[in-house]
Amino acid sequence: MPVAPGVTLWPGLLSPSAQRALVQEAFARAEDAPFYRPVMPRSGKPFSVLETNFGRLGWYSDIGGYRYTESHPQTRAAWPSIPEQLLELWRVVAPDAPEPECCLVNLYREGARMGLHQDRDEEDRDAPVVSVSLGDEALFRIGGLKRKDPTLAVKLASGDVITFGGPARLAFHGIDRVVFGTSEVVPGGGRLNFTLRRVTGAKKDARPGG
Repeated sequence: MPVAPGVTLWPGLLSPSAQRALVQEAFARAEDAPFYRPVMPRSGKPFSVLETNFGRLGWYSDIGGYRYTESHPQTRAAWPSIPEQLLELWRVVAPDAPEPECCLVNLYREGARMGLHQDRDEEDRDAPVVSVSLGDEALFRIGGLKRKDPTLAVKLASGDVITFGGPARLAFHGIDRVVFGTSEVVPGGGRLNFTLRRVTGAKKDARPGG
């Protein structure tokens, strides 16, 4: 369901059983890559969300800036692989894009939110950003290429998927609020969000001919 140029909502794309299976798998992977609280560059202010990553690369923020890393900042171990269920979902909603290299996992407990920001730390901006929501309902806000551009709000429920690419690939977006207690999918309550991104460009992904 298109909601704006380059922005598509896939309501209820994940069934209740698929949601439960993905939550279980995510928390199992998080035993090897524990959730942590990043901090903002320069100010060192802690995020209100908890984060971890799956995939070859993980997105990370600390006082030095935003970047992608190949290992967990605390354990120094490689990030766990992206669950196959999420890879299959990517192939459905982004069939022409190369495979994602990063799955940022955000855990929103009560009171957590995410301010307007752009996903611009990736070399490859041709592939869309794919966002998967599980757990409590959330109010997702997306605007234009400038912070002060008009925005629209989209309510996301558990099992919804939203993608943004093309003219919206660098759109400012965020989570205004999470309606705590509207779902029992996430243990302990709250919202679990998976953001799938392609990071490196086609040249770095080239394969030799044969």
